[in-house]
Amino acid sequence: MFEAGSLIVYGNSGICRVEGVSMKPQPGGGQAMYYTLTPLFGSGTVYTPVETRVFMRPVISGEEARELVRRMPQIEPDACEDTDQRTLTEHYRGLLHTYQCESLVKIIKGVYLKGKQAAARGKKLGKTDRQFMKRAEELLYEELSLALDIPQEQVKDHILQTLEPAAQ
Repeated sequence: MFEAGSLIVYGNSGICRVEGVSMKPQPGGGQAMYYTLTPLFGSGTVYTPVETRVFMRPVISGEEARELVRRMPQIEPDACEDTDQRTLTEHYRGLLHTYQCESLVKIIKGVYLKGKQAAARGKKLGKTDRQFMKRAEELLYEELSLALDIPQEQVKDHILQTLEPAAQ
């Protein structure tokens, strides 16, 4: 169970702060424990049962974030080459719904390479690929921003600067 003040990844809502844990009456009687969550990069308040099927995990630590950035060159890209929109959506959604940073890196790298290949053929990257790459970047950069204690808009540059000496 998460304590008040904890930062967690909560399903598609992204990073949330646990504001509190309290008992709430249930339809049909009884009570259940609920988290009150505040999305850090969104608005509103989320009330969710402690015993929910929605994925929740703590935000990665600074050391885990630094290790992930160091391993990025070795993480294999994962782009779906199928052109069917349903297949593309299912493929990328499956990776997103692991809620793991490494899966987000796989999407970003895969779609980036797919875009380079498309450009070499005089084509553009499809809308579905662009949408899932954008969402993967948002989720990854939000979490790395918190773990590394740097502004979100500086995360991409931080990654590139960290990896630059390794590429030489």
